[in-house]
Amino acid sequence: MQTAEIRRRWLDFFEQRGHTVVPSASLVSDDPSLMFTVAGMVPFVPYLSGLVPAPYPRATSVQKCIRTNDIEEVGKTPRHGTFFQMCGNFSFGDYFKEDAIRFAWELLTSSEADGGLGFDPEDLWVTVYEDDDEALALWKQHSTLPDERIQRLGKDTNYWSTGQPGPAGPCSEIFYDLGPEHGIDGGPATDDDRYVEIWNLVFMQYQITDVRSKTDFTIVGELPNKNIDTGMGLERVAFIKQGVQNMYEIDQVRPVLDRAAELAGKRYGANHEDDVRLRVIADHVRSGLMLIADGVTPSNEGRGYILRRLLRRVIRSMRLLGVEGATFPELFPVSRDAMSAAYPQVASDFDFISRAAYAEEKTFLRTLASGSQILDTAVDAAKQAGAEVPGDTAFLLHDTYGFPIELTLEIAEEAGVDVDRGVFATLMQEQRDRAKADAKAKKGQRADLSVYKELRGLGETAFVGYDELVHESRVLGIVVDGAPAPEAREGQIAEIVLAETSLWAESGGQDSDQGLIVGDGFEAEVLDVQKPVPGLIVHTVKVTVGTVALDARAETRVDADYRRGATQAHSGTHIVHAALREVLGPNAHQAGSYNKAGYLRLDFTHSDALSAETKSEIEEISNLAIRSDYEVVTREMPLEEAKALGAMALFGEKYGDRVRVVDIGGPWSRELCAGTHVSSSAEVGMISLVSESSVGSTNRRVESLVGIEAFRNFAAERTIVQQLTSGLKVPRAELVTKVQDLGAQLRAAEKKIAALEAEKLTQRVPELLAGAEELNGVRAVLGSLGAVGSADEVRALALQLRERLGSDPGVVVLAGESAGKPLVIAATTAAARDRGVRAGDLAKLGAGVLGGGGGGKPDLAQGGGSDVAKIGDALAEIRRSLAG
Repeated sequence: MQTAEIRRRWLDFFEQRGHTVVPSASLVSDDPSLMFTVAGMVPFVPYLSGLVPAPYPRATSVQKCIRTNDIEEVGKTPRHGTFFQMCGNFSFGDYFKEDAIRFAWELLTSSEADGGLGFDPEDLWVTVYEDDDEALALWKQHSTLPDERIQRLGKDTNYWSTGQPGPAGPCSEIFYDLGPEHGIDGGPATDDDRYVEIWNLVFMQYQITDVRSKTDFTIVGELPNKNIDTGMGLERVAFIKQGVQNMYEIDQVRPVLDRAAELAGKRYGANHEDDVRLRVIADHVRSGLMLIADGVTPSNEGRGYILRRLLRRVIRSMRLLGVEGATFPELFPVSRDAMSAAYPQVASDFDFISRAAYAEEKTFLRTLASGSQILDTAVDAAKQAGAEVPGDTAFLLHDTYGFPIELTLEIAEEAGVDVDRGVFATLMQEQRDRAKADAKAKKGQRADLSVYKELRGLGETAFVGYDELVHESRVLGIVVDGAPAPEAREGQIAEIVLAETSLWAESGGQDSDQGLIVGDGFEAEVLDVQKPVPGLIVHTVKVTVGTVALDARAETRVDADYRRGATQAHSGTHIVHAALREVLGPNAHQAGSYNKAGYLRLDFTHSDALSAETKSEIEEISNLAIRSDYEVVTREMPLEEAKALGAMALFGEKYGDRVRVVDIGGPWSRELCAGTHVSSSAEVGMISLVSESSVGSTNRRVESLVGIEAFRNFAAERTIVQQLTSGLKVPRAELVTKVQDLGAQLRAAEKKIAALEAEKLTQRVPELLAGAEELNGVRAVLGSLGAVGSADEVRALALQLRERLGSDPGVVVLAGESAGKPLVIAATTAAARDRGVRAGDLAKLGAGVLGGGGGGKPDLAQGGGSDVAKIGDALAEIRRSLAG
């Protein structure tokens, strides 16, 4: 039975029993605490927890999931996969244990001819929570299982909770017995791989608190509405129904494995290590295909980093199988064909998917060529010294060459050496801290989502700001310091929930509105507006006058100037997007955006940098569209109707059944968008494209100023031009030539100065050689040079000195100050290296004293730091090391 057929039978079965079929949510989770959708129940958490009223009493889905916490186990076990599909049926206060158990048994054991999955009851086992007598009785009532194949197990395996205070309950798991040839007798209680868990039924019936561990908490009572959350592993059922040994051999995965084996000239099943690599390739290619299909692109952060790691593990595995060239153009089409029956979008969007994947492979093959030499040198040095690969080398490979640390660890492990992960972790944390320091300061930490449960239960916050900038409403909720409060007093920062609002909440790339919330005796400045849960708009405010109380009448007042600038920028984003597609072609899809009053940022799918002429053309087309005064029309309609009209759905975005379509100039720009817009393109005023850069191997970014900010930018540049023409006494037409001439003169002068500085240093060779010392049989030249021009000059001097030392054991260590920072350079002769003296060790030692880091090859290395005053101490420490 094909995997897509199992999927279809699942959905049909539950739809016939009153369940609403819910399409799979994106792999990119809406939950801010999750990077990916990691389980089938994740999209339903707001309904299961009661945070948001469920739109249907019962539902079913086949949810796409990604888990990478066990990535090292992929390929080694029969059922560890990064991408998998979870079949689920859910009840939100509707049916409970009896129907959940009855449905599961019926679907599993009904014949294939009757629409079931056709499992033999003799092959099935069930576990229940040790105290759940009710579930045990229901299994006896609705199944044909004998008592010995219904086992009671403890909280560690058969009790579900989130690990936090909230809903929890016992669960019942269904297992398939692979047979005695696969392991020992005794059922799932043995925890033997012979028994494969295929379905878990969670009975969400209790409220827990004081959670001390997974198995230690306090049950405070039953939930008012008991819920059902189940999950059947589609891949696990597929490999059983298809009679294969593991999930990598099912119809959706095996074709990639076979193609990889063919490319490598290998036979699957002939060699264990090769088999593991082939399974890794098959799994990761499918995961990469599905992640890119949901809008994730390779990068060095977050989800993009996970995708990059998966793709690079594929490349690494293919190289270990002996294939060093590009293989993605062979593997990804095979995965597309295997998955498109269940997910047609992987075929329709394959142009985008393939370009993202192929570009990543091309980039990483170059990375391997350059980074591997550095890593191989570091690994060889570590093996010779019986030491670890330095953590700063691992960080350099990650930060500069794009080597995931996991890949560095794998290569080092294969060579039998460790990596200094402590130093690597420190450097990574320093980088993260710098990134956090650059983040927007205004985004404060929000309350726990459970605080909004009752507020969301009062209904959806109505946004009326398309037509009104001022609107009177009522205060439904106040949150202060993460907890509900009856009021917020002057000077406090609070979160305010209103029945309706005219203030835009940040979404769709558009930043939140600025404005005020005012009422009888109070006034509050709006700092931020967000949607922490679907349907609920929360205003973060600073109360500047009086006290805001629950149920008070409140008027939202949008800052009209800010909104005007924001609508200009958002419509400007659509215009720039259309201009990009007109110039670069239809493959230039928007891949992300951010806009606020006076500014827009647009990421788009394109591999190559834009030339000055292309940027100028895009800017001109954008401003011609503004001058044409195109009408901007917004309409609401069903999603399918909008797509039929040709409205662009942005890649990776999520849309409901009804959508808002924004036309600028009719079909010239037609996109799905909920943001606020101008009424005609002329209102945008002006677009000034100020920046174009790379944000990944397949994405570029343009930044533009809009409206009055664009005018101010042109005015500022005009002033600069006037100052330059006046100061240099040339007409504007000759300004560029004049500046180029001055630049050439400056470079020539700098080159002459550098030559003089180098000559000056060379004159010190006799003096430095005269001061050479004999340290433990090694002739050592240790010198402090004072202020120097550059590290290159010091390196050239060190090489001259090393050459003068001849073939005897010798070492040169020079330190100096360049651009206000200390540096140290070490060089060794071959005879010194034979005695175990390595330049990299000496540079690292000296740099450590200087407050920095260093390293390099055994014959020549460099380090730096921050404390110039410790140059003497650094040389003294190196002297002690050599003497010892």
